[in-house]
Amino acid sequence: MNSSFPRSPSPVLLNIGGKKYATTIDTLTQRDPDSMLAAMFSGRHTISCDSETGTVFVDRDGKHFRHILNWLRDGVLPMLKDSEYQELLREAEYYQLLGLVDHINTYLNKKKDEDGSGPELTRTEIIKCIQSERVRFRGVNLSGLNLSKLDLSFVDFSFACIQKTNFSNANLQKAKLGDVQAEGSIFQEANLRECEFIGANLRAVVLDKANLQSANLQDADLINCSFCEADLRTAHLQGAKLTDANLQGANLEGANLKGAKLNGANLQGANLQRAYLRDVDLRDTKLDGAKLGGANLLGAIR
Repeated sequence: MNSSFPRSPSPVLLNIGGKKYATTIDTLTQRDPDSMLAAMFSGRHTISCDSETGTVFVDRDGKHFRHILNWLRDGVLPMLKDSEYQELLREAEYYQLLGLVDHINTYLNKKKDEDGSGPELTRTEIIKCIQSERVRFRGVNLSGLNLSKLDLSFVDFSFACIQKTNFSNANLQKAKLGDVQAEGSIFQEANLRECEFIGANLRAVVLDKANLQSANLQDADLINCSFCEADLRTAHLQGAKLTDANLQGANLEGANLKGAKLNGANLQGANLQRAYLRDVDLRDTKLDGAKLGGANLLGAIR
């Protein structure tokens, strides 16, 4: 039976995917008048309902519809598990309840921040910290911050999350960055002399013109990194993954690259004099113009 629903004190009976609900026209139309539910029961449209009971059937999962009704009644977000919020969000989007959609997204974003997915400190707080002695940011999430030009020498960042963080022109001499997650960060022209990067994830990091003299990058993941014109003299790169890295014009004089993966890397114009390249993977490596005088290439894969 087709029917319209003018305003009346009589309850509206709903069958949402097999679950039965009773409510009123005011509940369905007043809180979010631009929603699909408000349009259905505005009286402007004819909708199908059961000829005997007058129940309106909606082909959706009825599990969370009680939360939809409670939102329409009092505007309060229910207490649910995170996975259930995602389910309720889908239902709210289907019914075009934009107010409820905004509340769910706000809650989920706040929860995400509280769970540590965003930076735990601001640039200002970090500046205050480094004014004291023996600064440690071990395991702290500093992702996405702008820490350029700061004096971060000797600071302990071990196990920290510093993805997409800007350290350009910063002084990180002798800083500890072992096992950090720094994918996509920028260290352009930074002072990284004698830094420790053992086991660090530095994928796609920009280190152009950085000072990495005697830095320890042993077993670091340096895939797709850019080291253009970087100073890597006497750096420790044993076992480092440098696949597809750009080392054009870099100074690697006396660097230890034993067992490093340099396949597909760009070493054009690089200085590899007296470098230790034993057992290095040099397949598809670009070496045009590279200086190899005195380099140890015993067992290198070419």
